Amino acid sequence: MDRREIAALLAYIGRLDPRTTRTDQGEARDQLAQWHELLGDVPLATPHGWDARVTARQHIRLSPYQILPADIARPWESYRRDRLQRHTDPTPSADPDDQAAWTAELVGTRHAVASGAAAPATHRQITSGRVHPDLQERLHAIASCIPPDVRAELAPYRPARAAREAAIAHGQPDALGVRCEWCGAEAGEPCRRRRIGPDGGARGSAPRATPHPGRLDRAAAQQPAMA
Repeated sequence: MDRREIAALLAYIGRLDPRTTRTDQGEARDQLAQWHELLGDVPLATPHGWDARVTARQHIRLSPYQILPADIARPWESYRRDRLQRHTDPTPSADPDDQAAWTAELVGTRHAVASGAAAPATHRQITSGRVHPDLQERLHAIASCIPPDVRAELAPYRPARAAREAAIAHGQPDALGVRCEWCGAEAGEPCRRRRIGPDGGARGSAPRATPHPGRLDRAAAQQPAMA
């Protein structure tokens, strides 16, 4: 705020709280100089939600204490921090090989956001919470964001999942939907080959492409309850 804006702010505050009014010309001049020194870098108002008069009125309305410059400076600093925390630097339009121009554009954008001259730039994917229409249509058509041809190419690299999907597609019980009592695999995990050594301890636990027969029987027995 410049001195004219500080004077207007003090006049507004004086109408709401006469205790801040200085009738002596020298005291009024000193008050104006003090407030300008402390609030010179704080704008009177911005296009995006900041107004020093609103802050002053809120303080006078809620606090029994006479307003001080810090009662406006502190909310302004909180306002700046909040805007910068919500801001995500957009890609500058400057040439990336021109480091000075690239950096200057980033700094200028951040300064505009911090000063309230520009709105924070946020990622649409984070703030909107809406699924893209093309992806929504794909999900309705194939019930997965992975296209069928890609899923077929991935099948050799994840045989247990491919077998599970094929069984479900043919109406067979979902063996991976229950725990395997033989190898101890939890629901959702593939069965494992347990090689038992002479001492009775397990020597290996490589994943199986197909579940153990006992797990299939258990899934089939629970299928009516799971449906």
